Amino acid sequence: MKLNWIKVAQYGLIMGVAISYVCLVGMVQAFDERDIISGALTLGWALLTVISLSLGYLVAWKVAAGHAGPVLSSSLIAGLIGSLMVAGLALIIEPLNLRNMFVNASPALVSMLTFSEESKTTGAMMLIGSLTVLSLLGGVIYLLPARLRRAMIVGLGIVLLIGMLTELLKVILSRFELGEELVRLLFAREGLSMSGTLIIFGVVAGLNILWGSQNQVLKTRVSALSSTQQRAVNWALIVLSVLLLFLLPQIVGPYISQILVLVGLYALMGLGLNIEIGLAGLLDLGFVGFFAIGAYTVALITSTGQLGLSNVASESFPPDYTTFWVAVPIAILVSAIAGVLLGIPVLRMRGDYLAIVTLGFAEIIRILVLSDFLRPALGGAQGVLNIPKPSAATLSSWVSAFPGWLQRPFFFIMSQDGLIKDPGNFYYLIVVGCVMVAFIAWRLQNARVGRNWIAMREDEDVAEAMGINLVGSKLLAFGIGAAFAGLSGAIFAAQVGSVFPHSFGLIVSINVVSLVIIGGSGSIPGVIIGSLALVGLPELLREFTEFRLLIYGALLVAMMLVRPEGLWPSEVNRRELHREEPEPVPVAQQALRGHQEPAAHPQQ
Repeated sequence: MKLNWIKVAQYGLIMGVAISYVCLVGMVQAFDERDIISGALTLGWALLTVISLSLGYLVAWKVAAGHAGPVLSSSLIAGLIGSLMVAGLALIIEPLNLRNMFVNASPALVSMLTFSEESKTTGAMMLIGSLTVLSLLGGVIYLLPARLRRAMIVGLGIVLLIGMLTELLKVILSRFELGEELVRLLFAREGLSMSGTLIIFGVVAGLNILWGSQNQVLKTRVSALSSTQQRAVNWALIVLSVLLLFLLPQIVGPYISQILVLVGLYALMGLGLNIEIGLAGLLDLGFVGFFAIGAYTVALITSTGQLGLSNVASESFPPDYTTFWVAVPIAILVSAIAGVLLGIPVLRMRGDYLAIVTLGFAEIIRILVLSDFLRPALGGAQGVLNIPKPSAATLSSWVSAFPGWLQRPFFFIMSQDGLIKDPGNFYYLIVVGCVMVAFIAWRLQNARVGRNWIAMREDEDVAEAMGINLVGSKLLAFGIGAAFAGLSGAIFAAQVGSVFPHSFGLIVSINVVSLVIIGGSGSIPGVIIGSLALVGLPELLREFTEFRLLIYGALLVAMMLVRPEGLWPSEVNRRELHREEPEPVPVAQQALRGHQEPAAHPQQ
């Protein structure tokens, strides 16, 4: 096979530019302070390793088309070109005094890249050799059988993830007697121990291989079960999931519970926006406006400050009318009405035009809240303060009408003083909200209205010709999506205790759109996975907050290139966006098959 050496050189240049960029912006030096494997691999070097392996793998996939000789040679040449660029950067930083232009081009960076060698030339040669070998290793990984390749990639990824979360996992595991033994076995003082690394990689890779070999067998056995047995299996999985959700705050502690609350808030908004974008095809960039409406509605009704309705409760309203439990349905209703009102003037708009209009809607809300005109009612830049925590007394009176076995789960969310105020308490409230909203979204998706939305997303003109009421379908999508966002905003206001206009910036809408797309547009589980990936994981790595948006953007670009259907796509999107041409099979794997498949006979 004749290689396209221009493409090989292009990939090598991409590797060199990518590594030079993360070095000059300070990521490598900042990450180098965190150990992944104690005494062997830092997070900074792990970043360089991931870039080198990925480029070697991509060259093998995109250029060499699976042939063993070209794969190795192309990965080697691309790695050599990229490593020469990085070594050149390390050698010119001090002579050209690049720190005047790039503040992160420091002597510490040079020392790291040259392995702290006295001779910079020797260190640069070691750097060239290391990055080239890593790129070549990426090509070797591509040549492995598919099942083994997948197991190796997953194993390395889990090792990297656990290494980054070492301190957090130590705290969580130390809460249990058996966990302390695991900590001593797997972790060193900083990062994973070498034995722990091998154990985690071996277990994860082994389980991945086992799952790959038994996956189809399990599916066959499950499909062979009777409907009653399948229903029993589904209910067993549901019970186990509910039990895990119930015990999670006690397992992970208050810090992770707080992060899970934030993930749940974004998941609620994502489930609403998923109806608009994923099902109805309505690109709404002003979704944060409905989130703000829900938050301000609850704030104005329940606040004990000057702007709160509770100040006049003794004169005009019974006290129970200004509680969180009464305010939430009102916030949902107000947000749904706002969604319908927004939908009316944009009924004939599509795509980017609709996105611009909805973006303007969110900005209008933010500016109105900040304006002096509405300051007496909404507080302006000072916001609304003194929002009380939800009380158990009102909830008790509401729940008392339920049967006894239905009342018990509601009281697990209460603190000892009868208020919902701890992260663990709000976690349960968020879980209840997410389950309710997910169930409603699932029922709508599989109902006639959901099929109408999907048809409208594919082609509005054809959908209208088939008799679908576009006006009603669009307004319903806007209204239901806004209602879900209003619920999220209502819980957010009660959880934080105050609302400010600056909490409802454009970045919130961008985050919600991103988690829907990354998780899988039109997929309810995808929204949850997207929330965990784009909201939960960055919160766990708060120490690298200055690089958060950079990593965030790189993840979005990588996902759109590698897996545009999302992490957990719906079946429709999987079929639409999956590659028609299969990934090339390496020649070594073809030889292992032991026979050549007969060519298809041309049709006569």
